[in-house]
Amino acid sequence: MNLARYCLTNAAPPAGAVALEVVGPGGAVLESWSYGRLEDTVLRIAAGLHAEGLDAGDRVLLRIGHSSDFPLVFFGAIAAGLVPVPTSAMLTATECDGLLADSGAAAIVHDGHTALPHETGAARLIGPDGIVALKRAPRGTYADTAADDPAFMVYTSGTSGRPKGVLHAQRAARGRAPMYAGWYGISPADRLLHAGAFNWTYTLGVGLMDPWANGATSVVYDGPRDPDVWPGLIETAGATLFAAVPSLYRRILKYAALDRASFPTLRHGLTAGEALAADLHREWTQRTGRPLYEALGMSEISTYISSGPDVPTRPGSPGKPQAGRRVAILAEERAECRPLPDGETGLLAVHRSDPGFMLGYWQRPDDTRAVLHGDWFLTGDRAHRDADGYIWYEGRADDVMNAFGYRVAPEEVERVLAAHPDVAEAAVTAVEVRGGITLIAGFVVRRSGASLDEAALAAWANERLAEYKRPKAYRFVDSLPRTPSGKIRRKGLRLAD
Repeated sequence: MNLARYCLTNAAPPAGAVALEVVGPGGAVLESWSYGRLEDTVLRIAAGLHAEGLDAGDRVLLRIGHSSDFPLVFFGAIAAGLVPVPTSAMLTATECDGLLADSGAAAIVHDGHTALPHETGAARLIGPDGIVALKRAPRGTYADTAADDPAFMVYTSGTSGRPKGVLHAQRAARGRAPMYAGWYGISPADRLLHAGAFNWTYTLGVGLMDPWANGATSVVYDGPRDPDVWPGLIETAGATLFAAVPSLYRRILKYAALDRASFPTLRHGLTAGEALAADLHREWTQRTGRPLYEALGMSEISTYISSGPDVPTRPGSPGKPQAGRRVAILAEERAECRPLPDGETGLLAVHRSDPGFMLGYWQRPDDTRAVLHGDWFLTGDRAHRDADGYIWYEGRADDVMNAFGYRVAPEEVERVLAAHPDVAEAAVTAVEVRGGITLIAGFVVRRSGASLDEAALAAWANERLAEYKRPKAYRFVDSLPRTPSGKIRRKGLRLAD
């Protein structure tokens, strides 16, 4: 099985059918890719990457911004049997240093605009001219990969504070199939507009992999991202499905004029990446008359719980396990690992036989073993199930933060802040500033005699952290709250007393 071949041929779409539209302000079509042209270009890139001397299994670090070149190279690398490593364009050079060293990437494909590692070492650099050459290479063929062969790797934050490579198999595409009916209700006639950038893994999966695997059309926007542009884009693009994070839906409601006559082609909205607040769900449905379906997932397995056309929403719950998924609530005492009855809170777990489950954390066998217990993958989420099968989220078992759909480990941000010469101690946590909106906040103890202010500390963080990881608020304190054993008690951090 080859993931790229699955996505581009599973639904046997007509070669002339539109696979991808890139639209600009006002909905103007900037690029249009048929399935035939898309597959041809992907296979040319696959051959071109082999011609660069890359071998099956080599990692390829992608440093490409919001451009159709990103998915073309991503799928081209998979088609070739290579392992693309998608990354956010917001990463700094220092962050790229860490990913390159950890992944051991044999090549870096970049657009000339995104930050590169300070030292590329033995990795081959393929720049903007190289991308053009890849797309013009003689057409190749799909690599004869097996279902359990590696397909791609994404980096995610964890409790160690250091990004971990989540390695996915070629079978991951097939593992997404329960979403098609369980969340989207998608068909070849659909046009799915995704609000994210090409280089976000949420867009790669929900915005590209899944529409293409169903022969539908993916629509991606390239232009100013003011919240009031989205209703018009949904309408002019003829979108039948719209995918975004909850915080964008909230901003649309706040700044755009909406009523039940807005975007007549839209059947429903899709949301993931953050918990969907009940008040946001209620306001969206009241003002637009359209359902808003939520999904719960993570980098290790993508979404596995959702509401959808066949699973009515219950505000406050992300829904039920998708058909075919084996999901359980387990006792939090690891020695027991027994399923709990309905109504009892425990650890949310997914059976490791799920085809969407990762191969493991790259070169971190101990971390992989730590999230497995018997046949179960422990997600780190606490939850309970009601008598009707709906899952109710009860928070993280660890302190990993969620910032606008990105998972961020507090330890990673704390290390950057604490490295400032005027900082004695630092702690960060996500704080709720109003209903459903959380921001990363930094709490800092200055060194004796230091006059460090917020602007200087923010500038320090800006040079060393991607935008979504940076604290959006700071508070200077005399000391940090700690447990009796001396650990920082993040739940005791408050922006205001």
